[in-house]
Amino acid sequence: MGWPLLGESLQFFAPNMSSDIPPFVKERMERYGPIFRTSLVGRPVIVSTDSDLNYFIFQQEGHLFQSWYPDTFTEIFGRQNVGSLHGFLYKYLKSMVLDLFGPESLKKMIPEVEETASRNLKMWSDQDSVDLKDATARMIFDLTAKKLISYDPEKSSENLRENFVAFMQGLISFPLDIPGTAYHKCMQGRQKAMKMLKNMLQERRLKPRKHRSDFFDHVLEELQKEDTILTEAIALDLMFVLLFASFETTSLALTLAIKFLVEHPLVLKELRQEHEAILRRRENLDSGITWKEYKSMTFTIQVFNQCHFLFYKARKDFETNGLSSSTVLKDQLKLQFINETVRLANIVPGIFRKTLREIKFKGYTIPSGWAIMVCPPAVHLNPAKYKEPLEFNPWRWDGVELNGATKHFMAFGGGMRFCVGTEFTKVQMAVFIHHLVTKFE
Repeated sequence: MGWPLLGESLQFFAPNMSSDIPPFVKERMERYGPIFRTSLVGRPVIVSTDSDLNYFIFQQEGHLFQSWYPDTFTEIFGRQNVGSLHGFLYKYLKSMVLDLFGPESLKKMIPEVEETASRNLKMWSDQDSVDLKDATARMIFDLTAKKLISYDPEKSSENLRENFVAFMQGLISFPLDIPGTAYHKCMQGRQKAMKMLKNMLQERRLKPRKHRSDFFDHVLEELQKEDTILTEAIALDLMFVLLFASFETTSLALTLAIKFLVEHPLVLKELRQEHEAILRRRENLDSGITWKEYKSMTFTIQVFNQCHFLFYKARKDFETNGLSSSTVLKDQLKLQFINETVRLANIVPGIFRKTLREIKFKGYTIPSGWAIMVCPPAVHLNPAKYKEPLEFNPWRWDGVELNGATKHFMAFGGGMRFCVGTEFTKVQMAVFIHHLVTKFE
């Protein structure tokens, strides 16, 4: 349990550049087993790398467990952030987000997503080199901010995205809020971003629109209702989390996917064939992507709205597996590529829950009120489940169908808190990939 109050916080927050299970977790797994206890920033925490317990936790959300994050996280994301809310209020906010990013809204949004992707790819193609992570983050953030709050970086006197850059740099750091620390810069970024969002909301109150066109309009409608449970603080925290998710996680997933595509020409070839086939089926080559075409694209990817990431450095090309393209069906290959990419990406290092009563599981007793950290990397890199877990091998997914979280695959969360932005991210990814592989090298 480490030192009094401090616990093992210093070891937990130590930087990790490995593509393997984080050293903090791996060392304790080897010493204590798949389920162990620790103390982080003054709080006793159970760390679970056991796939059975993790699955049990997700399935018992709201009954035996509830979503919980350390005080340092709630300070960063806001005490009224969606991850800290439960019951009816959580479902209420989830329905608001789905109303904006649900299938019917996304069908209307595709032309705008397509125009954004096409314009940015054309702009990048005229440059000698592009920092893909930064460029895709800017592209996706500006698009999402426009849909959420009608934000236009060219017309605004302040740069909203820069505040999120500062916020991200100190997100996973020791919570020491003094000038010069990463955590202090993180909190400063949050305060500036929240101030901008609050000012925008107040301006919209003074000049309401006749027709709802963004999320702020939806929020104002809800705030004006007499029986509303929504408050301005909750709405602003929700807006902040949604902008963060678009800024960081989607751009990382897109960057990592393209990294693998560059390193594995066979997958790129298969993708080109799929997307060029879509073009050949069109009566008008200049027409935009339809919802039907989007749903026909096998290569789609999903986003993770949590807070940290690990990069994976691919070691071998497909040829090292001794397999030819004829050994795998084309549609399966593309799906397997995504499964393997997100398995290795491990964007979410930990998912937190809290026990509502004492739990007995596999001989362990977890006290009531204790925190539990589910560790997805330990599940995704478990050699007992995945042979040579650090190797990029899409063929390991041959014949495996995934429609959500399983005991051994939780890249998108699980249970009732499965990622609500999944479909929006799929649209952005699929449209971007379509233009990339059909119009550019």
